[in-house]
Amino acid sequence: MSTLSLDTATVLAAGDASEHRVLIISLFVAFVLATLGITIWAGRQTKDATDFYAGGRSFTGFQNGLAISGDYMSAASFLGIAGAIALFGYDGFLYSIGFLVAWLIALLLVAEPLRNSGRFTMGDVLAFRMRQRPVRTAAGVSTIVVSIFYLLAQMAGAGALVALLLGISSEAGKIAIVILVGIVMILYVAIGGMKGTTWVQMIKAVLLIAGTLLITALVMFKFNWNISSLLGAAAENSGKGAAFLEPGLKYGVDSMTKIDFISLGLALVLGTAGLPHILIRFYTVPTARVARKSVNWAIGIIGGFYLMTIALGFGAAALLKQETIIESNAAGNTAAPLLAQEIGGGAGSAGGAILLAVISAVAFATILAVVAGLTLASSSSFAHDLYVNVIRKGNASEKEEVRAARWSTVGIGGAAIFLGVFARDLNVAFLVALAFAVAASANLPTILYSLFWKRFTTQGALWSIYGGLASSVLLVVFSPVVSGKESSMFSGVDFQWFPLSNPGLISIPLGFLLGWIGTLVSKEQPNIDKYAELEVRSLTGTHAH
Repeated sequence: MSTLSLDTATVLAAGDASEHRVLIISLFVAFVLATLGITIWAGRQTKDATDFYAGGRSFTGFQNGLAISGDYMSAASFLGIAGAIALFGYDGFLYSIGFLVAWLIALLLVAEPLRNSGRFTMGDVLAFRMRQRPVRTAAGVSTIVVSIFYLLAQMAGAGALVALLLGISSEAGKIAIVILVGIVMILYVAIGGMKGTTWVQMIKAVLLIAGTLLITALVMFKFNWNISSLLGAAAENSGKGAAFLEPGLKYGVDSMTKIDFISLGLALVLGTAGLPHILIRFYTVPTARVARKSVNWAIGIIGGFYLMTIALGFGAAALLKQETIIESNAAGNTAAPLLAQEIGGGAGSAGGAILLAVISAVAFATILAVVAGLTLASSSSFAHDLYVNVIRKGNASEKEEVRAARWSTVGIGGAAIFLGVFARDLNVAFLVALAFAVAASANLPTILYSLFWKRFTTQGALWSIYGGLASSVLLVVFSPVVSGKESSMFSGVDFQWFPLSNPGLISIPLGFLLGWIGTLVSKEQPNIDKYAELEVRSLTGTHAH
């Protein structure tokens, strides 16, 4: 805890003096201390690999549904979507729709078969009927890449949020915040494993829903519980009039932005079922029936939350000036905390400061919980798929496996901190959409082919994973996201040639196509007996771990 105190003191010193800063810092530190306490407790309960990776498979459907909600409702949901709606109106709300609809794919096609077929990771499902070492290597690489993309979004959200709270304007201060979040994230996973991470996510989900309910109720009360009045005020105050409530402000400007929207929608709807930190949550329950029940709970909780983003985003547009939002953070990531301050009485008021502190602490809790889940997914895949089954060829004890997972947590956390420094000024909902595109391009085709196509071969799996991964990452690197625009990650250079901001429209069909072609040209004979066994196990749960 000495490191945490030192970093907090450094950050505080960089900020302006404020009579309410003590309250803000107190809430932050209280949450971090409480959750670290839970993590240490959970760490003492972690005896073997099943405890570290799957929490001993001891969680109920409701608990796991709550944890899935906590994992899924990230900084992108709370900060990014509110900001996107506040700046772009109707087009910003499309993120909420896409994130929610995506759960139907996860429920109908993936949750139950995956729980029955695997043990700890996506690589377990692929390796069941294919050559272990190549497919586990591919699954491990894909999991780590997708997780790091997603981690960038959380780091960007953390930087924007804490900089706002502490009055930090210096770049050095913002970088210190990203490092602080990374250190806490590493501690959560390395000490607590899945048990600690799950409890942190459950607490965070309760806090997030409660905080969002409070802001929604206050916004609707201000507009006499009339959604039409809220939308009208948002349109008028935005300076864009009726266009604010219609499609086109962000994605309907020209034919290219319309195509970009189709690409974004495809990535959002198909990406969830391929996200590693969501997939591993299905292994934390005792049976497939409970896995299905947990997804039902998650859909209900997440659906309610995304409905409330209407009040968050349009409330910010109605009550705050666009210039105020953009001045605080160009991508709109601080719209929700600024709305909390305004609805509580405005800047300088005790009510505004308290509400700002509470909502910001909830958002910070959101970031820490999600980065813990992502880091756990990455370290699990590295230790279980790469270290144990590829490097050690299955000859490693459970103690060695857990030790490898803990050390890989440090390495992956370090990479996320380094890259997060460069991504700190990008919209977090937008960054998450990129992670969804990579997951949908590399992971989803391989999972679906493995579960439902008996002719699928190892070569098909490798072509699908590496092809989908390489194409999506390559297209992002040469897109306007990385260079060529003021809002790009590297704004001073221009090497973009791919016109779309999201690669999903090209890379997702390519991932499916490469898996199909790779299988057709493969000389390997598919293991029909193993497929039959996998089919029985995935659909009935017979012999499931």
